[in-house]
Amino acid sequence: MKKIKLFSLVAATLIVVASCKEKSKEKDPIGAPDIISVKVSKVSVLGVPDRITATGLVSTEDEAKYAFKIGGVISRILVQEGQFFKQGQLLATLNSTEISAGLAQSSLGVEKAQRDYNRALNLYKDSVYTLEQLQNTKTALDVAKKSREATAFNERYSKIYAASDGFVSKKIANEGEVIAEGMPVLLINSTEQHNSYSLKVGVTDREWAIIKPAQTAKVTLDGYAGQTFNATVFRKSQAADRELGSFQIELKLQLNGAKPAVGMFGKAEIATHQDESVMVIPYASLVEADGNKGFVFTTVGLNRVKRVPVSILKFDNENVYLKDKLEGIDQIVVSNSAYLNEQSFIKIIK
Repeated sequence: MKKIKLFSLVAATLIVVASCKEKSKEKDPIGAPDIISVKVSKVSVLGVPDRITATGLVSTEDEAKYAFKIGGVISRILVQEGQFFKQGQLLATLNSTEISAGLAQSSLGVEKAQRDYNRALNLYKDSVYTLEQLQNTKTALDVAKKSREATAFNERYSKIYAASDGFVSKKIANEGEVIAEGMPVLLINSTEQHNSYSLKVGVTDREWAIIKPAQTAKVTLDGYAGQTFNATVFRKSQAADRELGSFQIELKLQLNGAKPAVGMFGKAEIATHQDESVMVIPYASLVEADGNKGFVFTTVGLNRVKRVPVSILKFDNENVYLKDKLEGIDQIVVSNSAYLNEQSFIKIIK
């Protein structure tokens, strides 16, 4: 009898425990979604001065490739890379042996043609030569004179003289080399004009359309750490650079006596003087950014989110400036955005 009562007591206890577990399961069902705590921020519109940042290399207003008009053996190159020169200074010469021989030959041809013409003129006066024969000798004399002029012209261009003040940025050929006509010998940069140094930067097509001549800029050069130079936009290319795919803008530098090397790297901030009203979001709210595209999460109700695409105008250290306004959106998620998707449940915290 005692065994039956003990068995009944144990059975009743087990039933009570099982009932409690079932109630616990009903209160806390398996598979409930995780709730992600997030912070939100209001979307703001801010008026910011539009500044375009671009990088490029230092150059001068005028670049040229100096060459001989005729081919030959280079006799002397009188300047070195980086050396400054003055207008009219002799920079390089060809070996003159062949050139002098050609000039002497053309002079002898003129002398012979002159004698032939004088003889023909006397014979024509004596009615021995016909008018046609006289005219032929006169034509031969004229041809010989023109040939001597052409040879003398080529002889003058067997020497390279500086067309303006400048410096040698690159020496392409050396003494003793045989060079063909028109082949570059020296690459030079002209410094004839005051403040002739420029910074050539590449910009996008949209930035190219905004930038106007005479707009001001601030330039920093790697070779002059801690210094900022003033500059102005003075030239815009009308075609894209085929190699770089960007549009070239030239900024005239005001260096105040500094003479940077051609090819030195520089960074420019061009003020377009166009205030823009743009939508601003915190940098932390942006997810999956790629170029000028990205996404943000906005709240839907009290516990859900929606992913919204955005177009990026530019960045700074804390904010992202958008090209287009987020219509109908007044707040976005600014924390734990990387862990969210459109199936996530959220809890907004302060």
